Formats: sequence, C-alpha cells, structure tokens
Amino acid sequence: MSKKNIVLLISNNQEYIRHAGREEKKYGAQMNSIYESLSNVYIPLLNMFAALEKDSVPFRIALVFPPVLCTLFRDPVIQQQYIAWLDRRIALGKQELMRCSGNTALSNAIKFYLEKAQEDKFNFTVEYEQDVIGKFLEYQKKGNVELLATCATNIFLPHYADMHEVLNAQVETGLYAHRTFFNEPPAGFWLPEMGFMPGIEKVLAAYGVKYTVLDARAFLFSEDEVAKGIFAPVQCNTDVCAFARDNRIDEEVFGENGYASASVYCDVNRDIAFALPQQELALFFANGSARYASGYCYYNKTAGGESCYSPEDAMEQCVRDAALFLEKKADLLDRAASCFSDVNSASLVCTFSAEQFLRNWSEGIAWIEQLFRHATGSSVSFALFNELLVGKSRLQCVHPYYSSTNGWGYGETLCAKKNDWMMSYIRKASERMVDLAERFPDDTGLKARLLNLGARELMLAQSCGWADMIWKEQFPEYAGERFKESVAAFTTVFESLGSNTVSTEWLTECEAEHPVFPWINYRIFSRKKNISF
Repeated sequence: MSKKNIVLLISNNQEYIRHAGREEKKYGAQMNSIYESLSNVYIPLLNMFAALEKDSVPFRIALVFPPVLCTLFRDPVIQQQYIAWLDRRIALGKQELMRCSGNTALSNAIKFYLEKAQEDKFNFTVEYEQDVIGKFLEYQKKGNVELLATCATNIFLPHYADMHEVLNAQVETGLYAHRTFFNEPPAGFWLPEMGFMPGIEKVLAAYGVKYTVLDARAFLFSEDEVAKGIFAPVQCNTDVCAFARDNRIDEEVFGENGYASASVYCDVNRDIAFALPQQELALFFANGSARYASGYCYYNKTAGGESCYSPEDAMEQCVRDAALFLEKKADLLDRAASCFSDVNSASLVCTFSAEQFLRNWSEGIAWIEQLFRHATGSSVSFALFNELLVGKSRLQCVHPYYSSTNGWGYGETLCAKKNDWMMSYIRKASERMVDLAERFPDDTGLKARLLNLGARELMLAQSCGWADMIWKEQFPEYAGERFKESVAAFTTVFESLGSNTVSTEWLTECEAEHPVFPWINYRIFSRKKNISF
C-alpha cells in the first residue's frame, strides 16, 4: 500500500507583551505566556528534534513564528527575564521538595518538574545560547522544518477587506520580518486566525507567496465543487495554492473525549500557584504580583482529582494515543484516496495552536514525537507543504469561501458585544495612517521617526488578540489598556504632525518601550496601484 502524507503545523498568536523594570512585576501574569511557550513548546520541540535526529527517525513539521514572537525571543530584556523566571521556578521546586518530603508520589512529580526547569535553563543558556530562533533556522536548512511567514501582527484581515493599504502593509511587513529573522523569503504564508476572504489571495500573489492554509469551510462551501475535498491542494485563481486543514482535529485531540482528556495526563488547571497560601509562594511571585501558573501540577485528570500525576504513565499513554491517531488517519487517507483516480495524491493537514498545548495538554509535544517515531512502521508519512506541491503543475482552480478558525468559523467573537467598541477606533486610525503616508511621502529625520512610530503602534493596535482576550475574559482590563495605549500613541503622532510639533522625549520613550519592527517604513501604508479586488 502506498504511503499517505500528513502535514503537521504549529502556529502561535502571541501578542506583543513586553514590560521591563518595575512594570515586569506588575504584569508578570500577562508575560507568563511568553516564558511558558519557551519552556513548554519551543525548547521541547528543539529537544525533540535532537532526539529524533540522534535516533535517525525522519521528521517533518511546519511552524509559524510571528514577527512579534521572534522579536520577543530575540529581545535581551525578555531573555534575562526568562532566565530569572526559571531561577524562581527552580527555587520553588526545591522548597516544594522539602514541604512534601513525606509523600513519595508528590515528591516524584516535584522532581520531574524541578529537573525540567533545570534542564530548560541549561538548554536555553548553554545548548541553544539564548537563540531558539537560530536553532529552528538550522533545522529548516536541514529540510526537517518548514517556516511559514505571517502578518506583522495578529490582525483579522477580513475586517479590513475594503482597506487594501492595511492588507498590503501587514503582509509586506510580515514578509520583510520573516526575511530579517530567517534570512530567506518564505514560500508559505499563514493568515492570522486563518481569516480568509475572496481577494486575499491576490495580495499574497502580488508579494510572491506560493501557498497558504485555509479552514476546511473555505473548500467545502466554495463556489466550485472541490473534487478532492480537503485531501489535496487547490489553485486560488492566482499563482497561490491553498491547503485545507482538517477542522475535526480540535475536537479529536482537545475535545471532551479527545486524546488530551486521558485521565493519566497532567491536570494543568491544578497548579499549586492557585492553591497554596501566598507566603509559601514568595520565592516565585514578586510582592503584590497577581498569581499565575508556576508549572508545578501534582495531579492527573482522573475523576475525583486526587490521583497523583505520573510522568511515566503519561508517556506510555502518549505512545498508545500516537499509534491510534496514525491508525485512524491512515484509514481516512486510504478511504479518501480510493475515491481519486490518482491514489497517491491524498494528503491531510493537521494544525495546532501553541496555546492549545499550553492550556490543555502539557504532554502534547511528547505526543508529536511519538507520532514521528510510530510513523516509521506505518503507511503514513509526514511531509512539508512545499514537498506536496512539487510536480503539481495542474491543480483544480477554485474560489474559496470566507472562513476562519475563530469563533464558530467566521471570526464572530472578534467584533461582538464585549469588544466591538474597538473597531471604530482602529479603523479610523487606519484611515489616518494611509492619509499620513500620502501627505508625507518623502520626509526624513525626526518627522520620519514619528511616522514610523505611528505605523508601528497602529499595527500593534490592529492585532485582534486584544479583542480575543476581552471576549475570552483573559486579562480583559489589560487587553483594553494595551489597545488604548497604542491608539493613544498613534493619535499623538497624528496630532503632532498636524500641529508641526514633536516631543523628542516622548518619541524616544515610546520607541524604547516597544522596540518592535525597528526597520519599519511608514510608506508601506501608501496606496498601491497594482492590486485590484
């Protein structure tokens, strides 16, 4: 039986959350997501790559590193804060070993997390020299990893369907950032929240993008009958190809009865940071800091909640779950291929968000490792997008339908009752930025710095992540404040240019506070004549 192909992709929608000095203590809970993504997703991925490489196990995986995430990971301030965070986690673990010394099961769980924190610090500082981005680039050069570009920030592009300058600016900045961090132009482009609308493919084509990934709805509700459904790429009426993700994966893996719900896996919601008295957590939390996950979780997901977590049992479950997952996917691909005239063409795209692993399944990366190991004896193989496009000169041409992975498939929660107030502010600011780019086409010096700051703050405000945080009630007050902060900064730029007065002190402070896109050129918001919808 011929091999069938699966593409695994992990995306990330990290917001630009950066606070230094005294503010770090105040906003520690908000910044925790950055540190957790390093410890629970990206360092484990690099460790997994090294282990598979050592054992000569073939692996292929696609990753999306947003410009914001790359900037944070390369930021010396964030790097030192992460190391300090690990030091606090290690100190807390040693204290916990003393506190629970009379309980063997708890002590074993504590040792597991303590050793992990110590290994994370060694790997980050010594093995990876504080440059995880550079290490992922090495694996791309080896052909194991495919890195997709994405927009400058986590913008929901359909909200700006009538503002082509915004679409162009976000895509162009994202592509430039990708070349800056990874030294080569990308073939693929990830749409934030997988937000697609007819016309986006023309923007991508204008910038040389070869393919993107859409939600299954975009194929299934297309104007055209897609001959091979979600099991093969299509042409989007341009030079851009599109793959459809299997939108059953979320329920299959993270649903109520999904793989991640197995009783032996760690219950990440029972972190000691939310259970112990404040005085017993002083080594981890700064005075007055809000509580957030410490990484020490001692119980599994067994009903009743008093069964201690066993890392060994969890790893054995990962092996069984990986085998079952591949068995089901092999059967699905075989049934799909039997419907095609060319039976070797069936492929399946499985996408995961880094946040899903952080919030729902701490063993998720270990499970992915077992997928690769088990695939060596399976009829399923793992591939990269660009490998599946080789020799595909004649693909079916379709007109994909509007779709997204947000909300119930159409991004409804990004402009709902809780957060719709944000849209009028950001659209007005976007209109003003386009106007500024037209009014000041050739400015340099201080005025150009001011315009570049305005473009930067506008892009940060355009991120739909702030609206999403408000909808999900995850630090909603903070999300509202950060959004207003960027809109206010842009408004100051607009008014300063109108009155021809610039506060160099204020400008310098703002540039230092958000050192993202240092190379940005405000002219990216200028009107372009070569793209029509």
